[in-house]
Amino acid sequence: MITQPAVRGADSELVSASWTDPEAFAVLFDRYSAMLYRYVSKRLGPEPAEDLVGETFLIAFARRTNYDLAYDDARPWLFGILTKLVSRHHRKEAARYRALLRAPVDATVESPADRVAAGVTAQAVRAELAGALAALPAKDRDVLLLIAWGDLTYEEVARALGIPVGTVRSRLNRGRRKVRAALGDTNPMEEE
Repeated sequence: MITQPAVRGADSELVSASWTDPEAFAVLFDRYSAMLYRYVSKRLGPEPAEDLVGETFLIAFARRTNYDLAYDDARPWLFGILTKLVSRHHRKEAARYRALLRAPVDATVESPADRVAAGVTAQAVRAELAGALAALPAKDRDVLLLIAWGDLTYEEVARALGIPVGTVRSRLNRGRRKVRAALGDTNPMEEE
């Protein structure tokens, strides 16, 4: 049985507790499965997202004894596993971006005013953004989307992908430049 301190504890504590009490690992699933699902769903769509999140946790569970307990936060580790799984689905991801070029906007927003503003902004740049993301090299796209959709820091992305922070910065810079250029060197989120 999971003790209350482990539920509130650092991820590293949960991982180490799961070595003797495998059920402790379920708390990590509860903490991060929705976050991972949102990320992969944006990249590949909802259909494969559930399977990939499940596979991510199966791999993480199998490798939990190799987790570096010096890191309290397991998100970069989990996002790293998930990103490797996503890379196997690269063709599907590219197809999703091509589909986004043709698809209507389906955004969930709070108020009618927010809905109109979000719809106008998203519709105005959707095709260009989808095209720009599809055109990015996979390594640049992974970094850009882990930061934008995964909400990871540079250091966390570096850990997730097993690359130096400097490489994260250069890939992010290159990806942002290419996306910005595809959008006509404008940021649609900035008001004029």
